Amino acid sequence: MDAQGRGRADDIDPADQWVLNPNTGEYELRLTPSAPQSAVPGPRSRTTPRPAGPSGAPRGGTAAPGRTSPADAPGRDVPPPRRRRGAPEEPPPGRRNRRPVKKKARGKKILLWTGGVMAFVLVGTAGAAYLYLKHLEGNVTTEDVGNVADDGFSKDEAFNILIIGTDKRTGSGNEGYGDKGSVGHADTNILLHVSKDRTNATAMSIPRDLIVDVPDCTSKDADGVEKVIPGTQHQRFNTSLGQDGRNPGCTMKTVEELTGIDVNHFAMADFNAVKTLTSAVGGVDVCLKHAVDDPDSHLKLPAGKSTVEGEQALAFVRTRHSFGNQGDLDRIKVQQQFMSSLMRKMTSGDTLTSPTKLIKLANAATKALTVDTGIGKASTLKDVALELKKVPMKNITFTTVPVKDNPAEVVRATVVPLEPNASQVFNMIKSDTSFTEVKAKEKKEKAEIAARLKGPKSDASEVRVRILNGGAPGGSAQEELTYLQTEEGVTKSENAGNAGASQAKTTLEYAPDQADQARRLASILGLKGSMMKPGKSVTNSQGLPTMTLTLGEDFKGAGVKMNSATVASNVDKTTANEVKCAS
Repeated sequence: MDAQGRGRADDIDPADQWVLNPNTGEYELRLTPSAPQSAVPGPRSRTTPRPAGPSGAPRGGTAAPGRTSPADAPGRDVPPPRRRRGAPEEPPPGRRNRRPVKKKARGKKILLWTGGVMAFVLVGTAGAAYLYLKHLEGNVTTEDVGNVADDGFSKDEAFNILIIGTDKRTGSGNEGYGDKGSVGHADTNILLHVSKDRTNATAMSIPRDLIVDVPDCTSKDADGVEKVIPGTQHQRFNTSLGQDGRNPGCTMKTVEELTGIDVNHFAMADFNAVKTLTSAVGGVDVCLKHAVDDPDSHLKLPAGKSTVEGEQALAFVRTRHSFGNQGDLDRIKVQQQFMSSLMRKMTSGDTLTSPTKLIKLANAATKALTVDTGIGKASTLKDVALELKKVPMKNITFTTVPVKDNPAEVVRATVVPLEPNASQVFNMIKSDTSFTEVKAKEKKEKAEIAARLKGPKSDASEVRVRILNGGAPGGSAQEELTYLQTEEGVTKSENAGNAGASQAKTTLEYAPDQADQARRLASILGLKGSMMKPGKSVTNSQGLPTMTLTLGEDFKGAGVKMNSATVASNVDKTTANEVKCAS
């Protein structure tokens, strides 16, 4: 939608319609004033001249500061504004009078916050609609999931949005995708966590074939009548949506029960989202280690780099049988690589400096979305987008719930959480801990632990420690003792019962001559430097000097690393700025 398309002067550059709002400090799309019209533009006669506003002024307000109104163009009835005393001569009539702002800077400011992966784009670029036309708000579909979702959006807190991609065959040209007659299961699922300080974000994929307990949930029928849908035990995660009439609120509750993470909002999209968004940005670059000719998804690409959009992009993210072990887990990796590439394309200068692309993207994103009522307004989506844009791309991590084959199956078809790795990932998100090396946090942590953790370490078999329960759940001391003895070889350890008082943090107290033992135990348990307390030793049951490990209220379970900033080596992860080829 540009000046020419709305009956404006033929010499108005659409890019010049993005103007700075001095009240907000943001650039907005401000169309040149015209005759009164409805919120949704309709057909206009080409032969009827547009009436002028009162006193001959253009309707719809004044031109932006520092801009020349199209009224100055030849053929207008309205005289140009009076030149201020001492001001330079105006350019000849009909010439463009661009704002004295460098085009590159303007491009960066137009929608600097338009950053996101496919999941982020659906939410993030929907906010761009607010800067387009108000009628775009009508593109967004909302669904009321009751008190499962938050009533609104807080710009001062960490937030979690569940992104759901359904396998429902809605939309033109999608008859050949997904399961025929599907009610719309949760086919692709990403929990997006954005940190409170906006230095990092984590996009955690949840496999559709993960075995979970789906809790009871409330849904509404077509007439708005609420009904309680009974929960089911040991079912695939994808049945948390669509099955028995379950809505996205049921999927949110399933995630919360699985992870212990509070999910604030949801955003749901169907197959059309991939097609329309990739076309809006002019295609997404992908890379393959080997050529693919998949008869199921109809994807046909050579080895190396290619650009995909529309139907081909959808085929790429839906392909399973040509990647890895031909299962859903390898498809998730390919989807994460695709989303990283889409994010890079979104934040490229080619997109940010093109109002045409931004408008197309805003329109595509808003039409692709179904969200909860808490974020269903354009102004709220804009706030979400502005917060997302603050996260550096290098600090956006893609990961997947750590899983293993379901031991209850002979033919491997489903997976279950791999512990303690899964709990560690969930705890990192709950504690708002970055998966990436955020410089500020890393510098602070290094300064804190350098003196206590740096140095030689004893063998695990030489570590003597007694374990006290100082606020952890009952039985934790014995569980940690069993883990240390059987899994880590710390055989000179013992359960000393309950501590005299509860404490919030886990601590390890040791004498100076036990520092090498303390460093070994800290390495095993992932203790932070602040948890290590140089002091004195005590005598164990054998009359030998021993350290004291007191499990506090922050204890996360036997074998789970206490230092949540330390990611287990076998937790699969990648960041948004990495370019990888699908295999």
